[in-house]
Amino acid sequence: MDRTDELFPGFDAAGMEMIRVAYDIAAHSLAGQTRGNGRPFIEHPVGVARIAAEEIGLPAECIAAVFLHEAMRFEEENNPERFLSSAGLQEKLLDGNADNAADRHGISGIFGKDVLTMVDGLNKISTIKPKDTRLEAENYKKLIVSYSKDPRVTVLKLADRLEVMRNLEIFPKLSRERKILESLMLYIPLAHQLGLYNMKSEMEDIYFRFAEPEQYRAITNKLKSTEKDRQRLTTQFIEPLKQKLSEAGIVYKLKVRTKTAYSIWKKMQKQKVPFEGVYDVFAIRFIIDCEPDRKTEHDLCWKVFSYVTEEYESDTRRLRDWLSNPKPNGYESLHITVKNREGAYIEVQIRTKRMDEMAESGLASHWSYKGIKHEASLDNWLNSVRYTLEHPGETNGKYYEDELPAPPSKEIFVFTPSGELRKLSAGATVLDFAFDIHSNLGVKCTGAKVNGKAVSIKEKLNTGDVVEIMSGKNQKPSADWLGFVVTSKAKARIRKHLSETEFRNAADGKELLERRLKNWKLEISDDMLAAFMKKRAYKTLNAFYAAIGDGTLDITDIKDFILEHEPAKTADDTSGPAEKRTYDAGSPKSSDDILVIDAKNVRNLDYRMAKCCNPVFGDDVFGFVSIKDGIKIHRISCPNAARLMDRYPYRIQKVRWSDNPSSGSFQTTLRVIADHEAAVINGIMEVVGSFRASIRSFNVSENDRTGVYDITLKISVPGSLELDKVISQIRALKFVNKVTRQ
Repeated sequence: MDRTDELFPGFDAAGMEMIRVAYDIAAHSLAGQTRGNGRPFIEHPVGVARIAAEEIGLPAECIAAVFLHEAMRFEEENNPERFLSSAGLQEKLLDGNADNAADRHGISGIFGKDVLTMVDGLNKISTIKPKDTRLEAENYKKLIVSYSKDPRVTVLKLADRLEVMRNLEIFPKLSRERKILESLMLYIPLAHQLGLYNMKSEMEDIYFRFAEPEQYRAITNKLKSTEKDRQRLTTQFIEPLKQKLSEAGIVYKLKVRTKTAYSIWKKMQKQKVPFEGVYDVFAIRFIIDCEPDRKTEHDLCWKVFSYVTEEYESDTRRLRDWLSNPKPNGYESLHITVKNREGAYIEVQIRTKRMDEMAESGLASHWSYKGIKHEASLDNWLNSVRYTLEHPGETNGKYYEDELPAPPSKEIFVFTPSGELRKLSAGATVLDFAFDIHSNLGVKCTGAKVNGKAVSIKEKLNTGDVVEIMSGKNQKPSADWLGFVVTSKAKARIRKHLSETEFRNAADGKELLERRLKNWKLEISDDMLAAFMKKRAYKTLNAFYAAIGDGTLDITDIKDFILEHEPAKTADDTSGPAEKRTYDAGSPKSSDDILVIDAKNVRNLDYRMAKCCNPVFGDDVFGFVSIKDGIKIHRISCPNAARLMDRYPYRIQKVRWSDNPSSGSFQTTLRVIADHEAAVINGIMEVVGSFRASIRSFNVSENDRTGVYDITLKISVPGSLELDKVISQIRALKFVNKVTRQ
């Protein structure tokens, strides 16, 4: 038996001959070509063709078009001298005089105008790059329409994408992420608009499996574990209705339709409920077997509806009548939600066999394997597809209540000029993009061309933008860059560069100051240095020296300051060693001074939270005036408090928190000793997540000898009140032995 006979049974002799020749052409052209998994590339068009034939029900012309498209696309890209262009091949085939390349493949007279029109459309669509449309679905669909003289081309393109999605594992990570994004923004909405719900649902689930693997596993596992419950509910549901339906002479089939994992997840997100809170996880579907007469169909559907609502309490707010008003894509069904005797909500769908076929495969279900070209339903379908594509606004929202997948709100996707996809945080700028490409490019970035338009480094990017970075050898990062970049990579690289520059300048500045002080025969004490830094608002010693090194601080200003506070000493005094005096910048004016901390400034003096005790808003604290880091805030219970107070009483500063809590957050460290039970870790994370707190790091050490976990976690909290709640709840957990604050 021929391979095509095995792959595509059911077509008539003429259709099989057409498919066989097209397959042979593709096999010849693609010989030796492989996919990412090393398998022959011919498996791709075979997979697409089988989806088109078996799952959508397209005729032989469409199956042949799939193979000819792949063959022609490869030949035109790699061997133009061996194969005619699609336009040339079409001309040869239509006039029945196919010599040259066409004769070499023996295809003269086999294909007609419809096939070659579809091939030409598929070839043109394959040249579209999503970056050309800035990944905007409407632009992409408009291009498809302009290239699709025969709307069946659009359906074949969706079949092509479904085959790709089913084999995502064979693609490298970057290519896989790009295809997932394209499917989310372009192909899934397109399948939804055309009523190809099976395609749409499967692509959604594949997208979900790769984009949110943990959520996908959780939901699919719960679906498996509750499968028997759904079977039991179905059996209990139909039992009271069997006799009534039988007496009414209604022939039906009962089908249980479970929502996809993606649909359930979207409901959970939208309604903010757990899996158990989604009422319509599954639906019971009545499929009535009757003649395809609309009046008969509608009468039977409403009769079944009356039997169901007589037996079970219905929620009329959730009644959806798509019998009287079918969706624009032809979808017809009657939906109602009822409550059974156990109080469980069940969605019930009532439709006929014809309607169910329509719902499963959209209007494409009207195609037959015999390829009847002028059947009225087929003509209506083609017109419907074209109208839907050309008038997307008229079929959105009003008729479709199923929520379409939305692009990720916390991320954007942009392209390099070569088409490479880059993922960035929402709000990312040109400068963020430059640093994402390479650190050296970010440092030298002067601007960019976004979609061909010149913009500054501050320009915010949008999904689908094509960005070409411009650079200059004299460009240097500045501190204000940190004010508009949003990605952690860009911020880290800018800080690193600024820090390296500051250290280089600081080394030069320190050497220069020491040399000048030696020449002037002057000295500067630590206290005097701290006073000068406070006066000039230098937060760190490094910043002070760097200002000297880069020339922003005139070194003679330091000389004047020293002389101002050392009136007995001059630069010309060489009579002997000068009497050393100290300047106590840290001493408070009175013992009653109180410094107010508002988490933004401390009387224009820099302050930091001491890392040894990590104080948070509301703790009892004191300030310690350091030379390099301004004032450090310590908890009264700090392990270092007694030593600091004994040795440096003149540096101790009374402080208190402002009356209103800070809008910021404070980091602190907790140590938890707990029994060796896995549930403890999840319990701690759940406790922290239930308050206005977040985990910054989580380290677990296992002590096999004592059988305990030694857990250290850094958390961010708004204040001591919230921290006390977290500690109290962790202490209350089972298996937790001890909780201490570090």
